[in-house]
Amino acid sequence: MSTPGPTPVQPFAHRNLPRLLLQARESVMAHTRPNLREQGLSDQQWRVLRVLGEHGVVETGRVAREAFILGPSLTGVLARMERDGLIQRQRDPEDARRTVVQATDQGLNLVNTLSHTIEAHYQWMEQTLGKERLQQLYELLDAVIELEQAE
Repeated sequence: MSTPGPTPVQPFAHRNLPRLLLQARESVMAHTRPNLREQGLSDQQWRVLRVLGEHGVVETGRVAREAFILGPSLTGVLARMERDGLIQRQRDPEDARRTVVQATDQGLNLVNTLSHTIEAHYQWMEQTLGKERLQQLYELLDAVIELEQAE
């Protein structure tokens, strides 16, 4: 005789949004990741280079926030990137308690190289989904982020 299991919980009324967002991220990254690996980059290293490529010299706290890397992990990522000649770190000239980071010429060359294939993928997405739907997706994601950060 089998014993009855625990009583199931009330079914969820909504789909699992965090899982869907992760699945969407992984689907998009499946196109990008092989190009990163060809250049010897991890996902985290690419996120750092993208931030630096867009903003130039950046305080490490901002890099952590914009690249979504926790501080202790960022320290290791930056150390490896500095060792590999992709970035350089220095004390903030205006506040010696802070550290700023910038991409080296080698790092910026990687950003430039990878930006072509990444932009080509975004162009494909735009053609496939349609410009308006892709714009709606961006706007919805921005709205969700704003909504959740307001809490």
